[in-house]
Amino acid sequence: MTAVEVVDVLREGIWVLLKVAGPAMIVSLAIGLAISLIQALTQLQEPTLTFVPKVLAIFGTLIITMPFMIGTMVTFMEHLAQRIAGLQ
Repeated sequence: MTAVEVVDVLREGIWVLLKVAGPAMIVSLAIGLAISLIQALTQLQEPTLTFVPKVLAIFGTLIITMPFMIGTMVTFMEHLAQRIAGLQ
């Protein structure tokens, strides 16, 4: 396997990581921003207030996007397995 092929596999792996983790991270960012705004407006500075809504939102996002995530990872693994089988 040449250096170009290794870099290509790493690039694809990072792209898959971003596609799989992106929705949960965006939801977490949006919920955190909204709760921080509410805390700033109401001057309610309870540090544990952000955890429950974030956990529930991320859990819901993971449940909703699970088929997409599994499909993306399976496609990447199949492509990677074909590349490994092609080396022999």
